[in-house]
Amino acid sequence: QVQLVESGGGLVQPGGSLRLSCETSGIIFRFYVMGWYRQAPGKQRELVADISSGGSKKYADSVKGRFTISRDNAKNTVYLQMNSLKPEDTAVYYCNADLSGSSFSYWGQGTQATVSS
Repeated sequence: QVQLVESGGGLVQPGGSLRLSCETSGIIFRFYVMGWYRQAPGKQRELVADISSGGSKKYADSVKGRFTISRDNAKNTVYLQMNSLKPEDTAVYYCNADLSGSSFSYWGQGTQATVSS
């Protein structure tokens, strides 16, 4: 059974930081592209960042220079370090595991990040 479990969300003031984690099980983690997506109320889900099996990283323009994605293949875990947070970063953040070239794509349940004073 495949599981993706996110953690690390919460309430933070503008300018603060959060570190999200997504621990996976049931997949061969090192083969998967791992991504973080977010969905704000009334908006579509959007890609925040992803990291390939080889370690190549991609970021949305809105988070470049503030967020960092990383992965630990030994722990089957992907992270999203979020710094200099803004109110517009408020959203539910979802972890995704995608096996390129296949139909295998899995989602976590999401973790809420709220940036507010």
